[in-house]
Amino acid sequence: MVQTVWLLSTSLRRPLVHSLLLLSLLGSPERDPSNHIPSLKMNQELILQIILETPPPNVDFGLQKGSGNMYETIQTQRSKSEDLRFGVEVKIKNAVSKSDEPNFIGPFVQGIAPNKFIYIDIGTYAGQKDSIWGRRLKIPLKGISWDMIAQVQTNDHLIIETCVAGTGKDGGPNCATVKPFGGWKIKTI
Repeated sequence: MVQTVWLLSTSLRRPLVHSLLLLSLLGSPERDPSNHIPSLKMNQELILQIILETPPPNVDFGLQKGSGNMYETIQTQRSKSEDLRFGVEVKIKNAVSKSDEPNFIGPFVQGIAPNKFIYIDIGTYAGQKDSIWGRRLKIPLKGISWDMIAQVQTNDHLIIETCVAGTGKDGGPNCATVKPFGGWKIKTI
């Protein structure tokens, strides 16, 4: 069984399973045959799904919005014996040429290009005061291609998703940069 979380997106509030269909936010890409990059509006939004597989029980996990000391943790979930799912919106800056990778920006995006990532806050970092854990997990944004973006923008039943181990080698919550990282894949919803 998968735990459902609430995703707040502009003025919409729907269970995550349904909010992944918010691809109406994304519009329809047009392709320039000379460079095969979808023509996107500046700061176009894209919904990504992160699945945290079997994290250790009774630990809070959530998405970090903001950076440094000026952040909040949202979509906080207490782990049980099931996978946790997070839906996150990122914005895409237009590329200049086909050799450029998508550049992601927004309140959930951390780091500098080309090594941008999303943080999952864990335990005390996620606001769980009684936790023995205080960690963060880096989910790299590398590997999301223009072709993947174009596919999800033209098909309402597709999403870009990654699955990462929730438990680390020490038996506690997985932390630091995900290694090995299985990458981002197109999934049917």
